[in-house]
Amino acid sequence: MGKTVLEIRGEDFLINGRKVYSEIEGSKPEAHGLLMNARFIQGIFDDKADRERYNRFGKEFDPERNTNELIAALPEWYEYGLRAFTVGFQGGGPCFTMDPGGIASIDNNPFGPNGLSLDPAYAARMDRLIRAADELGMVVIVSYLYVGQLPRLKGGKAVLNAVRTASRFLREGGYTNVIIEVANEHNIQAHGHPLVYTPEGVVALLEIARAESGGMPVGCSGTGDFISEEVCRESDVILIHGNEISRQVYYNHINQVKRWAPGKPVVCNEDSQALANLQVAYQTRTSWGYYNNMTKQEPPSDWGITPGEDLFFAYRMAEGIGISLPPIPEEDQYYLQGLEPDMEVEGKRWIRLASLYPEKIDYVRFFRNGEEVFTSYVDPFSVNFRFNWYQDAWRASPEDREWKAVIHLKNGEEIVKFAI
Repeated sequence: MGKTVLEIRGEDFLINGRKVYSEIEGSKPEAHGLLMNARFIQGIFDDKADRERYNRFGKEFDPERNTNELIAALPEWYEYGLRAFTVGFQGGGPCFTMDPGGIASIDNNPFGPNGLSLDPAYAARMDRLIRAADELGMVVIVSYLYVGQLPRLKGGKAVLNAVRTASRFLREGGYTNVIIEVANEHNIQAHGHPLVYTPEGVVALLEIARAESGGMPVGCSGTGDFISEEVCRESDVILIHGNEISRQVYYNHINQVKRWAPGKPVVCNEDSQALANLQVAYQTRTSWGYYNNMTKQEPPSDWGITPGEDLFFAYRMAEGIGISLPPIPEEDQYYLQGLEPDMEVEGKRWIRLASLYPEKIDYVRFFRNGEEVFTSYVDPFSVNFRFNWYQDAWRASPEDREWKAVIHLKNGEEIVKFAI
């Protein structure tokens, strides 16, 4: 048995017999039993087709270093209250810097074409990561299947085999700090396997994963506000996503799954940098999952708490739990992000305005060399905003001398942030 023993009682998560966060002096009772988490989906990522394409952001990509750096970053996240993270056997994305060949050009499938084997290097990295989390008191949400890699499994039998293979690996590891996500956003029909994109198929996969893992808690996420009633009822942990939806729709979604399956924990394990949704999670006593598509899903990921979005999420998470931290001065509660020296890839940048309390902002106007180029009205505030988790790139130019964000607050005040 591990050091971190996860237990579920009704809607509450317990670690070693105590509600999560109840061990923290001064923590808020309404946060006890939650499981605040982050999407670290690329924690064991590799690309057997061409890993050298990820030599960027001032680093050379190495799959072993990638996992080791995540392990090294976990204690800092723990101090802010992070108690779980999602990591995928088949990874995810990357979405911003996709090769012209698309996701299909990436070979990050550790199960082989028939699903019967598990690549020893992937197995070792996953084992190392789960055991590191166990030492700290953290839970790992292990995701099995991802849309971009499923075509590498040849047929429905291979899908069944992969779920059995992954589940048996977890059972043999003897882990006590794992939740299983059988598939990430299973309802995307591009998966190409009815076993994955139909509720009937997912229910079968949930049953197999639960049995083959020796009874580990299972769930399966859908896109945005999607989840089927059948999947919801079969899940031990109701996994939802908040991508692309407003706070009101997110709130409605939570209420819907609670009506379908009362008395079960609800965990969002992927949303965005839209920190206002975190407020909804605390108010509904559900767990929320931070997803930074740029710093945490584009290999080589920067697993630390980076300035701006990561820090603001960590602070808001701690604040909601009741962890005492020094206040962040007003002038430091806004950060013009994406203009750091190593964040340009193939002449592209992803520029946004990170904010500690986005609820205070009405809109943000972005200026390049004094000329307005974009106005963003929705959190997270980004140039070329498309969804709360995605933005189109800005084509960088030697003429980009100065960037400015003019932040229009709802109280009528204006704040200006510069980056050169």
